[in-house]
Amino acid sequence: MISQVFILSSKGDHLIYKDFRGEAGKDAVNKFYEMVTALTGGQPPVVMKHKELHFVHIRQGGLYWVATTKADASPFTIIEFLNRLTALVKDYCGCLSEKSVQMNFALIYELLDEVVDFGYIQTTSTDILKNFIQTEAVSSKPFSLFDLSNVGLFGADTQQNKVAPSAAATRPIVSSQGEQGGKNEIFVDVIERMSVVIGANGVLMKADIEGEIRVKCYMPSCSEMRIGLNEEFSIGKSQLSGYGAAVRVDECSFHQAVRLDEFDTYRILKVCPSQGEQTVMQYQLCDDLPTAPPFRLFPSIERDSGGRLLMYLKLRCDLPPKSLSQELSSPDQSAELQPKNKAVHWEIPRFPGGAQLSALFKLEVSGLSAASLQEVGPVSLNFELPKYTSTGLQIRFLRLSPIQPGPSQRWVRYVTHSDSYTIRI
Repeated sequence: MISQVFILSSKGDHLIYKDFRGEAGKDAVNKFYEMVTALTGGQPPVVMKHKELHFVHIRQGGLYWVATTKADASPFTIIEFLNRLTALVKDYCGCLSEKSVQMNFALIYELLDEVVDFGYIQTTSTDILKNFIQTEAVSSKPFSLFDLSNVGLFGADTQQNKVAPSAAATRPIVSSQGEQGGKNEIFVDVIERMSVVIGANGVLMKADIEGEIRVKCYMPSCSEMRIGLNEEFSIGKSQLSGYGAAVRVDECSFHQAVRLDEFDTYRILKVCPSQGEQTVMQYQLCDDLPTAPPFRLFPSIERDSGGRLLMYLKLRCDLPPKSLSQELSSPDQSAELQPKNKAVHWEIPRFPGGAQLSALFKLEVSGLSAASLQEVGPVSLNFELPKYTSTGLQIRFLRLSPIQPGPSQRWVRYVTHSDSYTIRI
C-alpha cells in the first residue's frame, strides 16, 4: 500500500508529488532528500526509514523516483512498481530526464491517477492505459529522420545503408495523428554490461557479462515478431555443433510473453510485442570471455628528483580497427585532478579500435615516500562501445507477421558498456 509517490531532480527539486492517502505530510519529500544526501560512500540504500514512514527509491534518468509507505508492504513489490512506472513514463514521454518530466507533468499526473487508486496498484500495462490517457506528450525536440546530428551510439546501418538518429527511439509511443513520430518502427537493442578485473601483471582475474535483448515497438498492429539469434547459441555446458559463429552463455531467461517452441531447434524467439519497451531476454556469462577484454593499460609509477609523483599511463584499445580510418581533428582529451576523491579523471571522447593513447601526470603529493607508491591505484574505466557485443551475440533476422501495410522500419542496434572495469596497478 503506497502513501506517496514523488520524483526529485538530482539537486532535490520537486518535479512530481502525489499523495494517495494523506498519511504523511509533504515535508517527507525534504526529509528524504536530506537523508539520501547525508550518506557518504557508495550507493545509498534503496529502502530507508524515518519514524513510521518507509522510503523506497530508485535512480533512473538522473532522477529520484520515490514511493513512501506506512504499511508492512513488500519493498520488492514497490521497487518493481517504481521500475514499471519509469518504463511507463518513458513510453509515454519518450525519454527519462528532468526536462522531459517538467514538460509532461500533466501527463505523468494522469498516469499516476490511473495506475494507483488510494495507494493500491491497479495496472502498469501500456496497452491498457492507452484507452484512458488523454493528455498528449510534449517532446523536447521534434523527431525527424532527416536530422542526423545525433548519429552515434545507437546508429545502425540498414540494407539501404540508412542511419537512424540516436533520438529515433526516444519519442512517445502514443503521438498525435499526422506527426513524424507516428511512423511504424521497431527497435531491437542488444545491450551488454561488462564487469572486469585485470591484475597488475595483466592477467584477467574476473570477467562477467550481463546482457539483454530489449524491444521497443511503435507498431500498433504487429501480431507476432520472430527474432533469430546466432544458430550456434548454447546455454550452460551444452555442446556446439560447429556451424557459424559460436556464442555461449551460462544462464538465460525470457519474458513471459516470449514463446520458445522454435528456440531449441532454430534459436528463434517468437513474441507478440505490445507498444512500448520490454526486455524479451536476459543472459549472463562468467569468467570465460570468447575474446580478449577491449582495453589494456600499461602503467608506470615513480618519483622524480623533486619528490613529485609521476604517473605514465598507456591505454590500448584491442578491438579490431575499421577498414577505413581517418583523423579529421586532434583528440579532444581532458584531465582533471579531483582532490576530494584523491583521483585523476582522464576523459577520452573517441578511441578507435587498434589505437593507443598515453598520458603523463605529475602530481605534488605531500609526504610522498616509496611506501606511498604502493597505495596508487587501481584504475577504473567507464566506456560505451557501439555496434559491439562481447559475447558475439547477433540478430540474424527480424521478421514481422502479418506483413505491415505501408512504410515501416526495423532497426537492430548493439552496445556494450562498462558496469565495473578495474585494472590494478
